[in-house]
Amino acid sequence: MVLPGQSRSTALFVALGAVVVTLTIAIQLGWILNWRTGVLLLLGVLFSAVIITGVVLNTVFLVRAIRRNEQHNAFINAVTHELKTPVASIRLFLETMQTRQVDEAKRREFQSVMIQDCDRLLHTIDQVLRAGAAGASTKRVKGGRVNLTEVVTDCLNTARTRHHLTPDALRFSNRLTDSATVMGDPEELRTAITNLIDNAVKYSGGKVDVVVAMEEDAKGNVLVRVQDKGVGVPTEELPHIFKRFYRVPEVVASRVKGLGLGLYIVSAVAKRHGGKVYAESLGKGHGSTFTLQLPAIKDAA
Repeated sequence: MVLPGQSRSTALFVALGAVVVTLTIAIQLGWILNWRTGVLLLLGVLFSAVIITGVVLNTVFLVRAIRRNEQHNAFINAVTHELKTPVASIRLFLETMQTRQVDEAKRREFQSVMIQDCDRLLHTIDQVLRAGAAGASTKRVKGGRVNLTEVVTDCLNTARTRHHLTPDALRFSNRLTDSATVMGDPEELRTAITNLIDNAVKYSGGKVDVVVAMEEDAKGNVLVRVQDKGVGVPTEELPHIFKRFYRVPEVVASRVKGLGLGLYIVSAVAKRHGGKVYAESLGKGHGSTFTLQLPAIKDAA
């Protein structure tokens, strides 16, 4: 391990070495040519290096800005679609009930669809608001004791109902001997776990086969693993998937809907609770495993 003092010393000697080398080159050039020509040549080389460095840095920043702009545009398009589609659907059903006579069974069917569309709207708005709150605050969350096992179980039941899944399609494997207790905000934790489960279901493809497992690591942290057998994530994309607005190009091409905010929110919640989240995948078509790691509280015996 390199100490701060050692790092500063190393940097100092590197800088002195660079100065010595530069002066040596200048002296040699002065001897070979003459000192005026050598100085001019040296200044020209230095100015050229500064200009080249500036061009390179400008290009890097420009490429980053273009990518960020593309992500923002994709996000705006996705939000517009996610807001416009359910509103148009609700309006269509309301106009139908207003202009035509429909029986009670049909009316109930329309009402059920409109409630689902309202839930979709609320989910989109909630994701945007939570992403904004996550970006505005990086402080450690202050909360009480949370039974994480109960939160995970509640998220599983909600996901089965929302996505119309059987217990076999969305399974729970509890490998803990006791209930997991953490410090934090139960609503934020519920949002993070729900996002992981919803992502696993959404990217499972034609057949949903998702396992949510809880276990404890060697350091006493509680782990919530969400594993699917879906589209998977290319290895080179794994470091980027927790960035805001980021979506894997293959996923975008497959037209799977999303805002690029879910995993960003999960990462922000994990950090605010003193934990972290990470992803594993063998590549495209091999499924993914997302692990939420949180520090657990040990109850006194």
